[in-house]
Amino acid sequence: MRSHLAFPIGQAAILALLTPTSSLVAQAFGGEKEARSMLERAVVAMKEDKVKALEMFNKGEGGFKDRDLYVFCANASDGVLTAHPSLRGEHLQEIVGKKGYPLGKEIMGNAAEGKIKEVTYWWPRPGGSDKPFEKHTFYTQVVGQNCGVGYYQE
Repeated sequence: MRSHLAFPIGQAAILALLTPTSSLVAQAFGGEKEARSMLERAVVAMKEDKVKALEMFNKGEGGFKDRDLYVFCANASDGVLTAHPSLRGEHLQEIVGKKGYPLGKEIMGNAAEGKIKEVTYWWPRPGGSDKPFEKHTFYTQVVGQNCGVGYYQE
């Protein structure tokens, strides 16, 4: 009986070693569906209690920080970031991607209540090197805030 199991077990071990690590990378970083879902949950939280929601976003509480996914928000009126892990207080419209794309101006100019839009630009991963990666950000406007969640393209 053991000899019959040896071959399938050996095949499984080889297959595991040859499987691309992309599925492991996908688990280390958030993806498109998770980013969009987080933004949708952020919209609900903002509509329920804007002050509490912004506090949760800044603290990364309530499921609003997951690996490299986080919610950011800026006043729709003046662009001052009200929620962000490291850029709080900066002006969103002044933020430019690492290859020069004016992503902040696009978000400020195009965010609309009830519509989720997407912008693509290049940005370094949090906690890594300064090497930029392709990043996609879903964004919308809700209760006077332009909010978004971005994920990195693998």
